[in-house]
Amino acid sequence: MQLHQSSWQEIDAYLGRSKGIIVPIGSTEQHGPNGLLGTDAICPEVIARRAGDASGILIGPTFNVGQAQHHLGFAGTLSLRPSTMIAAIYDWTASLTRHGFERVYWFNGHGGNIATITAAFSEIYADWSLRRAGGNVTPVRCTLRNWWDLDGVSALCREMFPVGEGSHATASEVSVTYAAYPEAIKTVTMSPKIAPNGPILDADDYRRRFPDGRIGSDPSQATPEKGERLIAQAAKALVGDFERFMAAV
Repeated sequence: MQLHQSSWQEIDAYLGRSKGIIVPIGSTEQHGPNGLLGTDAICPEVIARRAGDASGILIGPTFNVGQAQHHLGFAGTLSLRPSTMIAAIYDWTASLTRHGFERVYWFNGHGGNIATITAAFSEIYADWSLRRAGGNVTPVRCTLRNWWDLDGVSALCREMFPVGEGSHATASEVSVTYAAYPEAIKTVTMSPKIAPNGPILDADDYRRRFPDGRIGSDPSQATPEKGERLIAQAAKALVGDFERFMAAV
């Protein structure tokens, strides 16, 4: 069930049976020679949609621009300041709690978002702590999960990509996007075949160290079939993880 494809009456009815929602969150940034700029938003969005269709869990609109300043040396990358992103996450959460949502599951596709999302949770909880003054209003609870950390996903990645998975523009994430958008598949010769590894600093330094955008990866291994396997595994695991979040005290 997609929030942005529902009427307000349908959301009202959903709140009668559940107070939880999954919000995909990612980034718009370069993903090497054959990866899509929207990869880090597409992955959680596609997996969450599959999970929502199978289970009836409500899926929010995708928060698709995040912390990507180190990718700004590559055309098309968009990035938010940490303070801007924290404020936006706070406002999205405040809007949801205004309607009666009590549990917000942020489903992440970009490692660079993690620190900022966690800081946003601290802002949200601080607000509740400071204003409640011992009241009995139910506070909102947030959680963060990266799609690659779901049960069974890492093992599947190791099985399909024992060499050249890497840490950015990975074979697994490119496969997921190719399964979602096969018309966008790009055939490119990688040179070197497996990209170098190294630290991530500012945008100019990143472009110097990783001239084609990849880090430690060979995404030429990506296929739609491998992406479909990853989507199926992750969507199944997401339903279970969300249910545990909802049941937790």
